[in-house]
Amino acid sequence: MKYLNLLLLLPFVGLLWMPLYDRADPVLFGFPFFYWYQFAWVPVTSVIIWIVWKKGHDA
Repeated sequence: MKYLNLLLLLPFVGLLWMPLYDRADPVLFGFPFFYWYQFAWVPVTSVIIWIVWKKGHDA
């Protein structure tokens, strides 16, 4: 279970490491990469939290 909790670090690291997404290209539906990359983490983080909760609840 402890290793599964490490999944919770993915959104933290993905958003903390700003040089990864500090650019304008590629553009998606008129939004620069900087914005849609951050918005994309919202559902991804929700799924990660659900997976960790579900596996921890079943254990």
